[in-house]
Amino acid sequence: MTLLSSRPSRPVEPGLLSRALEVAGRLANDATDVITATAGRGAHPATLDSPFDWVTDTDRILERHTRRVLTAEFPGIPVVGHEFGADHGADVAEYRWVVDSVDGTANYVAGVPWCAYSLALVDASGPVVGVVADPYRAQIYAAARGRGARANGKPLKLVDRSGTAGAIVCTELARKGPWPGMGEFIERAAAAHAGVRVLGSAALSIAQVALGHAAAAVLHSYHEWDVAGSVAMAIEAGAVVLDKHGEDAALPTDGLLVAAPGVADEVLGWWQETVGT
Repeated sequence: MTLLSSRPSRPVEPGLLSRALEVAGRLANDATDVITATAGRGAHPATLDSPFDWVTDTDRILERHTRRVLTAEFPGIPVVGHEFGADHGADVAEYRWVVDSVDGTANYVAGVPWCAYSLALVDASGPVVGVVADPYRAQIYAAARGRGARANGKPLKLVDRSGTAGAIVCTELARKGPWPGMGEFIERAAAAHAGVRVLGSAALSIAQVALGHAAAAVLHSYHEWDVAGSVAMAIEAGAVVLDKHGEDAALPTDGLLVAAPGVADEVLGWWQETVGT
């Protein structure tokens, strides 16, 4: 098993890292204020092609604000967002910003206190800087390549586990409901005396691993903007990041497993067995 944080990654100019962390942290604080002030209070979502895929004015307002600030502070670095798509050239740029202004919008609309703002600077090696705001717990999680991860300024270091018994494993529904094999995955976890939680925010699911609250998080499918910020946090805290085939990559194209190193093989085995990999 290979720790992603031990893999070679492209060096980043220190000044860019510092500036990106500062600006992203400021934007996360802005988002916290907006989300806590408006959640569950007369929001009128527009449903898309899934009953759980919602868009609100808050999503759009926060993404517009994020884009304005990033464009002013980092001219030439394109932005990719959930609501307004990708700036021209984002697919070939050296760096790109990726943002999900409200990850867990269905929870936000209902007033369920579990959603996040996620922002990351990404290059060809993966997340360079990641910031996730957890508004209801008044937490800002931040990480930068080679500089570690922090929660409200306090350093985070993942404590490894020797097994999954008694542990929590997070997952999320796919776009239109349970992913193939999800029920069997939950059964296998239960047989190992682990509990599976589906809480409605991919960003916060991964963050729970970095924080030591969960042993692993499995996302059968995802969007880059959902997870890049919290993947940065998990990598810097010492988690393993794999795809469903067990290959390590910062933002895998075929599913995502984030886990404490000592349980990664076990949880990967459940996933592979239930989806027929």
